[in-house]
Amino acid sequence: MSLLARGPHLDAIQRNGLTVVEGDDRYAIDINATDQPGTLGAQDLLFICLKGPALIQAASSLAPLVNAGTHIVSAMNGVPWWFLNSFGGRLEGQRLESVDPAGVVSSALPPSQVSGCVVHLSSSIAEPGVIKKGNGNQLIVGPAAPGVTDRAARAIELLRVAQFDVTASSQIRSDIWAKLWGNMTMNPISAITRSTADVILDDPLTAQLVVSIMEEARRIGEEIGIELNMTAQARNAQTRKLGAFKTSMLQDVEAGRQLEIEAILGAPHELAAKAGIPAPFLSVLYGLAGQLNANLAGLANAPTR
Repeated sequence: MSLLARGPHLDAIQRNGLTVVEGDDRYAIDINATDQPGTLGAQDLLFICLKGPALIQAASSLAPLVNAGTHIVSAMNGVPWWFLNSFGGRLEGQRLESVDPAGVVSSALPPSQVSGCVVHLSSSIAEPGVIKKGNGNQLIVGPAAPGVTDRAARAIELLRVAQFDVTASSQIRSDIWAKLWGNMTMNPISAITRSTADVILDDPLTAQLVVSIMEEARRIGEEIGIELNMTAQARNAQTRKLGAFKTSMLQDVEAGRQLEIEAILGAPHELAAKAGIPAPFLSVLYGLAGQLNANLAGLANAPTR
């Protein structure tokens, strides 16, 4: 088993192993860590756990890890690069420029070899090389292409051995869209306003904005073949029960890190355009979040739309 890392994290892992903190328990895993993918060669099973912008930057360097027999499992937020591959419908096989610009990701990580993984757990980096587990332990895993069904089942078995609560899915895109349905509002609105989720939902104006964007996302999903089985109000009631929590984007803003805008907002915005679905509220939020991201990066101008 090998791990790609860089900078202080790589140094710490090479010295001390990868350390995991769970409650009062703390243990270290001795693992082959490197920042040179080319030294590892093609892998049988490759987990992609990067945020969208980092994946785009790193994609070409990951190509040595992949051959025709590699099973790729993407555990990422938002809409992934492979979303429209083997999907069916009128958008079948189209590339999403927002998450796969010029095909740089799909060239290195072929969509036909991918399974998707939806993550319902929290963790944080306590210090270099040290991961602190938070709430939740659920993963949803399913094949994204017909040829990887058996390999997805084997990946699920391995993850269960690793003591994750894993649900097998035959409709992984629907599971991705269902999680995105909440994240695409709470995350960017909290980043822009610096408010926790409870404040956003308790304010009638921002709560209505959340619902308006969610209804647009529902229509986008229906147009491309994804049905959601609850109302926006019911989904937000689930979020409200979590209390005054800081979203991952709000934490990124406070740390001065770049935000994962394209997978969360850019890809749904692009899908709306491809499907011919008006999404004015989504467009406004995407534009505001893009400006915030540009400012965090220290750029003079927001990216060209």
